[in-house]
Amino acid sequence: MTRLGYQIPNFTYPDSRPDQIFDRVIAQAKAAETAGYDRVMVMDHFYQLPGIGAPEEPMLECYTMLSAIAQHTSNVRLSALVTGNTYRNPALLAKTITTLDHVSAGRATLGIGCGWFEKEHTDLGFEFGTFGERFEKLDEALQIIGPMLRCEPVTLKGKYYSVENAVNSPAPISKIPIMIGGGGEKKTLRMVAQYADESNLICETDEIPRKLEALAGHCERLGRDRSEITVTKLMMVAVAPTMEELEADMDAIGKIKGWNDAIKGMLKDRLIYGDPDTVGEKLSDAVSKGLDGITVDLPVNGHNLERIELLGEISRKVLG
Repeated sequence: MTRLGYQIPNFTYPDSRPDQIFDRVIAQAKAAETAGYDRVMVMDHFYQLPGIGAPEEPMLECYTMLSAIAQHTSNVRLSALVTGNTYRNPALLAKTITTLDHVSAGRATLGIGCGWFEKEHTDLGFEFGTFGERFEKLDEALQIIGPMLRCEPVTLKGKYYSVENAVNSPAPISKIPIMIGGGGEKKTLRMVAQYADESNLICETDEIPRKLEALAGHCERLGRDRSEITVTKLMMVAVAPTMEELEADMDAIGKIKGWNDAIKGMLKDRLIYGDPDTVGEKLSDAVSKGLDGITVDLPVNGHNLERIELLGEISRKVLG
């Protein structure tokens, strides 16, 4: 289970050339492992996300990157947060995550969601479809991926995907947890109750109790023990030892990304932004709502390895 995860969401760094990105990412992953995080994650996107940067900013393919991170770490689990189901055939994804499990000596987790970034789909030629269609695709995909990860032959003739006696050999080294990202109370949390080991909620902090109640209801209807499911939430953070240092961090990344004062202000409102005490209070408030763990990221200053260590210290105190 994820108790304390660290996501790397940004590949644009001050004083860094494109050919140095990989080394900077590996340094962050190793720093997270040293700092006591139990899982390292990267986004499954091909364009940078609105609010973090422009589409043309660097973005590396997640499963290639995760396999490389596996060679430079030894303990942390590895996952996408989260895989866009629309980007890969589910049987291929089952093979991909199984391969990640092998190259990481049993540290793979499948984080998955229905996909949402329309521009990415349109520009790169992935079928986007309607909101309902993407959820139907994810449901069918999980009916294929789950058995394949358990090394059970699976046949499905679905609306979107079809496999016939699909096998997955070699078997994963570990039991690969399935984590579903999202917060939809009718569809997403129902799929969590039906298929997943973990839920990574996307919601406001004050909505957490309602989401947990909805998940419990789905578990009861499906005959699932709610305690079997670990619930976490991604918390986007900007922290430094002092506010002066944090403002300097914001100015440094803003300069290379072209952020004006309005964008910086928007980010400060969206992020958990502040000194260690402020960040600790806000993380503690989220955990107190019933979360089993948290995943954090540092889109403004994660390239500063000291900030990764600082956030790890804060988060561990919050989690107890």
